[in-house]
Amino acid sequence: MSQIHVSTTVNGDAVEFLCEPDETLLDALRDRLGLTGTKEGCGTGDCGACSVTVDGRLVCSCLVLGAEANGASVDTIEGLGQGDALHPLQRKFLEHAALQCGVCTPGFLVAAKSLLDRNPDPTETEVRYWLAGNLCRCTGYDKIVRAVIDAAADMRSQAAQS
Repeated sequence: MSQIHVSTTVNGDAVEFLCEPDETLLDALRDRLGLTGTKEGCGTGDCGACSVTVDGRLVCSCLVLGAEANGASVDTIEGLGQGDALHPLQRKFLEHAALQCGVCTPGFLVAAKSLLDRNPDPTETEVRYWLAGNLCRCTGYDKIVRAVIDAAADMRSQAAQS
């Protein structure tokens, strides 16, 4: 099989890469672009560890072909913070001890950001529903949910001050 040329935007930067026709976006991000923050947990779309957004839509990158990113805008965990400054979600995950081994954390953070982009003031039920596609084997989900709700409050406060 011949490789496919993909021209896309990843975390706001224009990028190009070659990938196999059957190569997943997850593998292209990790192996072609060196963006190893996105993790493979299951390879079947069941755990959410590989969550990214494609054109603003939350997806499991293990279920999307790399070639499908052609012309799209992809956002990964590497694009969440600004340089050395952590995103409010990252800060709150640390403050609330909402992580342990870290395999699921990038997927939870990307999914939570996707939620807060759509709904800046979610209820606990809405957070739990939105994050239901992300699995964690180490923590209870309460700390993760509390971190997201706390980050949402901080983000709303910052927006009000702007």
